[in-house]
Amino acid sequence: MGKFSVSCGTLVVNPRGELLLCHVTDTPKWDIPKGLRDPGETELEAAMRELREEAGLEFAAGAFRDLGPFDYRRDKRLHLFMVESGPGLDSLERLHCTSFFPHHATGAPTPEMDGYRWAARKDLRALCWPRMGEVLMGIAW
Repeated sequence: MGKFSVSCGTLVVNPRGELLLCHVTDTPKWDIPKGLRDPGETELEAAMRELREEAGLEFAAGAFRDLGPFDYRRDKRLHLFMVESGPGLDSLERLHCTSFFPHHATGAPTPEMDGYRWAARKDLRALCWPRMGEVLMGIAW
């Protein structure tokens, strides 16, 4: 088997059974908060950091349920966790992204995520990239 990277992410699920999605800047697609582990990080630490950086959300480590690893791409695996948001997250106005990339045209620092929404299971295939949609549809949440 070739070398692959591990992207760690979190499924944030509200009391209505909807999934938090983040809009990926400069694309038509939505995604869960996720990203690569930093050296020395556990999968949970990476998932918690990505959730904080990409959505401004923090939950206690004990709130995260380990869903385990998933095949994603030939060169990348996903390690996913799930957390229940509780009723306090009905409004997504306070969510924000603090991780940036240089904009492809201007070079200006640009947030990785530029919007947030709750999505029902039936909408995931239309909103997410095909591989992510497949993974999410295969998880009971």
